Amino acid sequence: MALHSTRKVPGCWRFIRALHKGPEAAPVPQKGSVKRVFSGIQPTGIPHLGNYLGAIETWVKLQDQFDSVLYSIVDLHSITIPQDPAVLRQSILDMTAALLACGINPEKSILFQQSQVSEHTQLSWILTCMVRLPRLQHLHQWKTKSAQQQREGTMGLLTYPVLQAADILSYRSTHVPVGEDQIQHMELVQDIARGFNKKYGQFFPVPEAVLTSMKKVKSLRDPSSKMSKSDSDKLATVRITDSPEEIVLKFRKAVTDFTSEVTYDPVGRPGVSNLVAIHAAVTGLSVEEVVHLSAGLDTARYKLQVADAVIEKLAPIKSEIEKLKTDRDHLQKVLTAGSAKAKELASPVCQEVKTRLGLC
Repeated sequence: MALHSTRKVPGCWRFIRALHKGPEAAPVPQKGSVKRVFSGIQPTGIPHLGNYLGAIETWVKLQDQFDSVLYSIVDLHSITIPQDPAVLRQSILDMTAALLACGINPEKSILFQQSQVSEHTQLSWILTCMVRLPRLQHLHQWKTKSAQQQREGTMGLLTYPVLQAADILSYRSTHVPVGEDQIQHMELVQDIARGFNKKYGQFFPVPEAVLTSMKKVKSLRDPSSKMSKSDSDKLATVRITDSPEEIVLKFRKAVTDFTSEVTYDPVGRPGVSNLVAIHAAVTGLSVEEVVHLSAGLDTARYKLQVADAVIEKLAPIKSEIEKLKTDRDHLQKVLTAGSAKAKELASPVCQEVKTRLGLC
């Protein structure tokens, strides 16, 4: 379903409309524009191994590849489901600590709290008025999540992809690191940018999706689904703050199959292949190298080898998180400073949008 488009009208109506519309907005040159990365993460608990390998590790690398990088703790997205205020407040700081410990550097990127930059919600409302209802209702995640909530999903759940678009477009971002499950939402963002440009003159770059190199990390207990913070089976998800004992237990209990050899076959052997993919990601080796080095191991011994590699990878991160969480003032200062920097970038964008719409 396309965005609202300009209807063709006969001669006299074109004249009347032209009087109301005013002059065409001058195109904004895109040559030499800043290449800017934007991405966000919800403050819903400590990140798990899938968050780290599938997103955060890529974020860290992008800090050295782009001149302008923004990462947001998207707290407004988290309230599409009810949140305990005290828990949410703490979760925002915990996520800040986790991102810093993983390597997000406020000297290289802007780390900020979404709700502290009001331009996101202002732009979100403007963009919401440009999107047809069926387009949002056809999004896969709306169908899935509303079904999980017994068809009683909120308007926030329905329209959060538009807020997501506003998050990205508030900074005229050009690149957005996303997982496979967010591709449909990125297409919506791109369509919204094109629709605005067509109606009000060239302004927004059409952002490119940057797919992370690591595919979705699967649940250790159900390799047909992705690893999730909300999984009711506590053995399914490895959190980056888990103790070595917890990590060993979870990998020992990981679902595989009755073949003892270590091979990589995501379709035929999804459980073992998930372990191989994790092993390759945390060691920096290729899947082929991991399989070759694991020749002769049965899956029981291999699970412990993967657990050891994960423990080694996460140990310094876990230690740094624990250290950072003891200094709430520092975490709050990082967010406050980052939000101020983000607002400096978003404010003129939002102002220009309102000017083009005739709101100011």
